[in-house]
Amino acid sequence: MKTLYLDCSMGAAGDMLTAALIELLPNPDSFVDKLNSLGIPHVKYIKEESVKCGITGTHILVLVEGQEEDEHMHEHHHHHHSGMHDIEHIIRSLSLPTMVKLDITAVYKIIAEAESKVHGVPVDEIHFHEVGTMDAVADIAAVCLLMNELDPDEVVVSPVHVGSGQVKCAHGILPVPAPATAHILEGIPIYGGSIKGELCTPTGAALLKYYADRFGDMPVMKVSSIGYGMGRKDFEAANAIRALLGDTGDKEEVMAELSCNVDDMTAEDISYACSKLFEAGAREVFTVPVGMKKSRPGTLIKIICEQKDKKNLVECIFKHTTTLGVRETDIRRYVLTKRIETVDTPLGKVRRKVSSGYDVKRVKYEHDDLEKLAEEKGMSLDEIRKALDDA
Repeated sequence: MKTLYLDCSMGAAGDMLTAALIELLPNPDSFVDKLNSLGIPHVKYIKEESVKCGITGTHILVLVEGQEEDEHMHEHHHHHHSGMHDIEHIIRSLSLPTMVKLDITAVYKIIAEAESKVHGVPVDEIHFHEVGTMDAVADIAAVCLLMNELDPDEVVVSPVHVGSGQVKCAHGILPVPAPATAHILEGIPIYGGSIKGELCTPTGAALLKYYADRFGDMPVMKVSSIGYGMGRKDFEAANAIRALLGDTGDKEEVMAELSCNVDDMTAEDISYACSKLFEAGAREVFTVPVGMKKSRPGTLIKIICEQKDKKNLVECIFKHTTTLGVRETDIRRYVLTKRIETVDTPLGKVRRKVSSGYDVKRVKYEHDDLEKLAEEKGMSLDEIRKALDDA
């Protein structure tokens, strides 16, 4: 399984993520040319070598009208008071695949919702002093296009170092992490430290929140490429995001299979027992019609579970079925890794299940969401599926 691990021990910012991911590509320079052809107004990307604490990496410079900008001092420039409507108009105009445009819009909505919460005003009235500018559009577009290019099966992110102290922004002096960043990072493992300054920006936080499948330690993986994305500032520690791309192997598990035969339970009672078995931790429960002693028709109940749950499930079987005995077999199960993600589509938000492994990748929209859209739009399920596929 292709896994991307992001080491955010020095926080995260859009330009650092861009630089780290670009280093994972076989030809980073040609990708920079692609970025410069997207059509982002007044923006130019420049890739340059950077050295932090003796480590060589990449720094991505984003020039807006020939100048590099400070993410937190944008109120000095008249064209930076952009609303969400302006941002969406810019995104629609870019030379990008539709799904990448939807990714960019979704990341911006994470930021807009955080700013709305912090400032107490509706999302459509938010003016992006800190992040609604061409350089932030450039950072988010670059990372979304890179993630589309790399197409990892799973993204794992370390706990995020946010820094400490205070940060100067358009609204005055604020604590680190800045309020919008702190809101975006709710539910994500973060920590401070002795390094004074803002290590994680709102843009960096939103990109991590959108793309991370989980947060934690680096998994066991065979690393195929490593990228170092450097920040602008110098600290006592190397100011870099490290991205590692590699193979975590296909997923296999040793499970327990429990089974029993019954010939004196009604279909309703068996159905109830199966529901209780799921509640007790069973991964799978299914029944098979069988012939038993004296040619009596009966039912074979099979339960597949994790080893740690089998004691509870044996007790549950005896409690809710009429069997006098339970058989156990250890089985090896090969499974695709599954995750549920929510995507913004032209028809609205839709959940989809992404399954991957063993050189296979499948995407399937949640049927409940398709039914809801069909009802709302007055369309058939086939029409909804076709509209989503065309998007």
